[in-house]
Amino acid sequence: MSTFEEIGLRSNILKALAELGFEKPTTVQEQAIPYVIESERDLIALAQTGTGKTAAFSLPIIHKLDTNAKNIQALILCPTRELCIQITKDIETYIKYEKGINIVSVYGGASIETQIRQLRKGCHIVVGTPGRVRDLINRRKLDVSGINFLVLDEADEMLTMGFKEELDAILETVPVEKQGLLFSATMPKEIDAIANNYMRDPYKIEIGTRNVANADVKHVYCVTRSSDRYRALKRIVDISPGMYGIVFCRTRAETKEVADKLMADGYQADALHGDLSQPQRDYVMGRFRKKNIQLLVATDVAARGIDVNDLTHVLHFKIPDQLEYYIHRSGRTGRAGKKGTSIALLTGRETYKIRSLEKTIGHTFERRLIPTGEQVCEKQLFELINKIATYNVDNSIDKYMQTVYEQLSGFSKEEILQKFVSLEFDRVLSYYKNASDLNVTNKRDERKRREKDSQRDNNVRRKDRRNENTNVHFTRFYINLGSKHKLTAPRMIGLINDSLNFRGIEIGKIEILKGFSFFEIDSSYESKLLDGFQKGVQVAGVNLVVEKTQSKSESYNRNGGGARFKKSRKDFRPKGNSKPRFSKTRKSKKKRR
Repeated sequence: MSTFEEIGLRSNILKALAELGFEKPTTVQEQAIPYVIESERDLIALAQTGTGKTAAFSLPIIHKLDTNAKNIQALILCPTRELCIQITKDIETYIKYEKGINIVSVYGGASIETQIRQLRKGCHIVVGTPGRVRDLINRRKLDVSGINFLVLDEADEMLTMGFKEELDAILETVPVEKQGLLFSATMPKEIDAIANNYMRDPYKIEIGTRNVANADVKHVYCVTRSSDRYRALKRIVDISPGMYGIVFCRTRAETKEVADKLMADGYQADALHGDLSQPQRDYVMGRFRKKNIQLLVATDVAARGIDVNDLTHVLHFKIPDQLEYYIHRSGRTGRAGKKGTSIALLTGRETYKIRSLEKTIGHTFERRLIPTGEQVCEKQLFELINKIATYNVDNSIDKYMQTVYEQLSGFSKEEILQKFVSLEFDRVLSYYKNASDLNVTNKRDERKRREKDSQRDNNVRRKDRRNENTNVHFTRFYINLGSKHKLTAPRMIGLINDSLNFRGIEIGKIEILKGFSFFEIDSSYESKLLDGFQKGVQVAGVNLVVEKTQSKSESYNRNGGGARFKKSRKDFRPKGNSKPRFSKTRKSKKKRR
């Protein structure tokens, strides 16, 4: 492989590249940069995400710029504002030692007046999204009639996002003799249409095979029920304590929901989607790049242009409808020679997509089971012990240690370790205590699982009936969880045991309705149970509310909340000569109408 010096770039560009740690060009850079420098012919370059396409087109453009000219010499079009910002930042690092080169980025979601003022000051390179560039051209604030270079970056994605009309309008205004450079990770038929309509006999560079994913990425899939996707996602994250990655969702609403749940459950996560303003996007991405956020939950569109180093995982909460998107997603990890893992969560009905993906990307997928609660606890425990063993003690605590030694003098070393680990590890243990298996293997196994759950529920109901015949006095409680929150009788028993920190308590009837439920326990534990549920416990993203009811005949007011109850229906029957709410007279009038 040649070096950047052998390619023939200017010394100031080489100096900036050396500071960035760029020693040798990637394959696409090695082929594209000399070609653009030496030729004026159009170019189509196909290369995987993360192979250095931005440097491949921007470095030769910088090398050939005429800094004495005041007009715009290069227009770079890309599909999203994130990618627009990223390209601009990259080029700014490349021109660090080049005097007199100005670059302006223009995109939606930011003040167009500010961008117009920047264009008036003069620039040599404009990086923009098709919609904003077309708007500025129509306003006659952006003159591209004299450009020498037109770059279409992620051209396939611009067409997928519906920018064909904008591209047609822009390409009609640029000079025919400009040099067109088209870069893309995938090459669908639409790219050929662009080449036929807007390019002059382009030279083609194809790095690897079309639509083939990065070889440094391991591709994995897990099969679970649709209702268990989020719980499965949490287990995958919990089994990988050092995870630093992106969770991809299909829609903005799904992105918000998953991110909100992760944050509510204590994970370092945030969302990136189209509803965020540009300052909000910058804030989220700033935190993610600094690793203040462990998981970035994003849509496919919002993630375009994300260039973050050292990502360990890409997680597909749902597999994309367009399988080509999978390549873009998984290409966010496994960059610069580092290894990465791409994990897709599928339902049993979606497993057929794996065969299509394997053919599309040229890689085999590994089927992996979702970790059990016991496996997660074991992993988290050993991770905690490893942190303790490798932690550097701050000597500033020395002045407190004598008091600590005195208070713990009555315990052995083993007892102190047990207490400390239990204190630190209790949350994980309590959460995964009654964790069920989230894996789905085939229809037969799923049927057996359902039969097992049904048998377990029947055993619980039989226990309830036996309790009715004892002399134990029960107190009835309301809880704001029901079947729509995936509450079952065994799970209800687990919640009761967790709140009391005690097993073996007598539990009476359990009534599970759609949005709420009722349960009975031994009255002697009434106060302790209420105290146990006052600790801000959350289940399925719901802050638990548990309240004592007055009698079994009461039912919860569905239109209300809190502790408001109403009598049973028989208490509202008409008395005396009062008419029922819906009389025969009213029904007959309705028919006549």
